[in-house]
Amino acid sequence: MRGNLLGIETAVVLAGGRGLRLASLTDSVPKALVRIRSRPLLEWVIQWLEKNGVRNLVIGVAYEKEKIMDSFGDGSRLGVQIKYSVHTVEGGTAEGFRRAIERHVSDRTFLAMNGDELTNLSVAKLQELHVSSGALATVAVTPFKSPFGLVRLDSNDRIVGFEEKVTIPETYVSIGVYAFEREILGYIPNRGDIERTTFPALSQAKKLQAYRHDGFWATVNNLKELQEAEENIERIFA
Repeated sequence: MRGNLLGIETAVVLAGGRGLRLASLTDSVPKALVRIRSRPLLEWVIQWLEKNGVRNLVIGVAYEKEKIMDSFGDGSRLGVQIKYSVHTVEGGTAEGFRRAIERHVSDRTFLAMNGDELTNLSVAKLQELHVSSGALATVAVTPFKSPFGLVRLDSNDRIVGFEEKVTIPETYVSIGVYAFEREILGYIPNRGDIERTTFPALSQAKKLQAYRHDGFWATVNNLKELQEAEENIERIFA
């Protein structure tokens, strides 16, 4: 039987990025250690995983890897067990996930994610859909909200209204959280990004599922997003 009846227990979390768009905040620390309400970004992710019963963690590290490893150690202070997998920044998410899975993951079904994603997604519900779908990978998606104000025009190009933060109907974005079967290794190249290599190949083979998440999600790529995360961080435990 696919999956674990007790739930997903293992997660691969990529935390190797430089965080270049966070400017001076990442001059001396990796993105994973940027503070949100006085605690590292990655610590919030780990606590969300622990709350969801995912306590065997493989953290992929690259840039300033020693600082991340020194900060979290074996994970015991946060109620989890952490192993580390070193990859290169240039190798992209494909190298990061491939090395981590080959070295440390024996579970048939497991969670995989980018380490800068904050969400209140239910891992149990994601796993339930993933297992029932028969897919090799399930991508959590959320409705796309335009970061720009939309301008409404009439037939004569007269402006008739404005709308802010509009949700675009039937348009979704990946939130960087996935359920994987270990067989996905056959689709992950040695280098590159899985979003441009693995997922298109799985989609063509009809082995890629989407899980619709309508709850909270935030990513931390720039100072504006960091501020928004500061304002909403408690929602990951809602």
